Amino acid sequence: MALTYSKHFNTTQTPQSEKIPGSKQVKNSAGGYSFAVDKWTQLNRFLILGTEGGSYYASEKNLTIKNCDSSLECLKENGVRVVDTAVDISKTGRAPKNDPALFVLAMALKLGDEETRRHAAQKLPEVARIGTHLFHFVEYVKAFGGFGRNTKRAISDWYLQKAPENLAFQMVKYQQRDGWSHSDLLRLAHVKTNNDIVNSLFRWAGTKYDENFNEDFVGLPVVEGFERAKKAQTAKEVISLIDQYNLTREMIPTEFLSDKKVLESLLPKMGLTAVLRNLANLTRAGVLEPLSDNTSFVVDRITNEESLRKSRVHPVAILAALITYASGNSARGSNTWTPVTQIVDALDDAFYASFGNVEPTGKKLVLGVDVSGSMGHVQSIRNPLSYGWGYFSGTGIAGVPGLTPMIGAAAMALITNRVEKNSVITAFSHELVEVNISARERLDDVLQKLQKITMGGTDCAKPMLYAINKNISADGFVVYTDSETWCGDIHPIQALQQHRKKFGINSKLVVVGMVSNGFSIADPNDAGMLDVVGFDTATPQLISDFVSDKF
Repeated sequence: MALTYSKHFNTTQTPQSEKIPGSKQVKNSAGGYSFAVDKWTQLNRFLILGTEGGSYYASEKNLTIKNCDSSLECLKENGVRVVDTAVDISKTGRAPKNDPALFVLAMALKLGDEETRRHAAQKLPEVARIGTHLFHFVEYVKAFGGFGRNTKRAISDWYLQKAPENLAFQMVKYQQRDGWSHSDLLRLAHVKTNNDIVNSLFRWAGTKYDENFNEDFVGLPVVEGFERAKKAQTAKEVISLIDQYNLTREMIPTEFLSDKKVLESLLPKMGLTAVLRNLANLTRAGVLEPLSDNTSFVVDRITNEESLRKSRVHPVAILAALITYASGNSARGSNTWTPVTQIVDALDDAFYASFGNVEPTGKKLVLGVDVSGSMGHVQSIRNPLSYGWGYFSGTGIAGVPGLTPMIGAAAMALITNRVEKNSVITAFSHELVEVNISARERLDDVLQKLQKITMGGTDCAKPMLYAINKNISADGFVVYTDSETWCGDIHPIQALQQHRKKFGINSKLVVVGMVSNGFSIADPNDAGMLDVVGFDTATPQLISDFVSDKF
């Protein structure tokens, strides 16, 4: 009997535990084989997803090192492009957190060539938009060897380029972080100016407040208001100061921040991000109650698309608020509250609105949500949604407790499913399950359905095999995954090729990366495959444009 060589060397059907013959696949962290993403794609993943909490297969430390090595390669190739990429993602609000952009900017300022360093210094105010950002940036710079001429000039410019009233607000609202204060940075950068009002502000930052110098703060009443609030004895006095000086929550002594009337006075002045972070506190204090005027005010704020856009509120911030608020339990403490249904509904609407208007393709799409073990990383049964899903030990996506890549993938899939009338959501690990989801269902209800699916090994070929077996001539597949595929008998791209051959169409594959690792199931040499980043606010429209052949 002749030896069947094709049994051991086959380019059309290869186990995922083996490399496709002749391909440039690399071994992924799970032991299977995937494609390595290019360094610029890796940079985008890092800037948007970060590495906080690590992944199922890689520790936070190892994942961060790999991403930083890739960022350094980008800096060597084109440092100005790295800076511009970080600035764009930061300014347009495409990332859940600004920390990766600040870190990459600090890296460029210290490790780039001279042109890159000058460019990074010039762009600092565009990325470090508030005092907290500046403190984070300085701490990152410290890790790269200290403070040279470019760094000190960049810090100095951050202070001197602001109008006095804006600078006063920043210095009062964001006084210190990461062991740094404004007084520290003013000394470090030797900030000097001929503006008397700004100089008085600098003196205030470095010394104790002296009421005899009130005349120095003409036009900067926020300083006086802040100092008076520190000495306030009653809630009534604090409320008067809030109204008189337009004080924010950060300027109020902690002992008054649980008082209902103080919180009601602060509510109209709170930014949208602050409102989202304090929904539980506001509910617990009785400020938010069913059908109350305060609740109506908050619902209007949360669901206002213009407000969402201007505030740069990221979908992850809304999803984190929904996960925590709907549970009625604090993820980091023992506090409880009774969620107001109107608020939960508003958060659900706001999540979809935060991605902007996405144009439908009219195409047939199969959406595959990876629910394998690496997407959920069960370390604890306690879950903020109280649905029984385990979550990352420590942190999830962007450091949000409970926001596993699995939950994030489901949420991202719902964006496309709500827009596309001819789409179906499937969930897969070593098996695939059709998920009966209506476009009108609320996100937290959908998550309850998905949590019932048994997690197992990862086989990212399942969505394509499903379409082949069900005789579905899908125009495109959108797979939300960490790309740590390993347990199937055929690679995802081989399954896609079989689907193309069976139906005679150039069906496309979009891979939505949910973890900032260096792997993808998409072949970079196939123009019908696209890598995008999960929770990039631009991703839903990119998927639509790609499937519709708009680029």
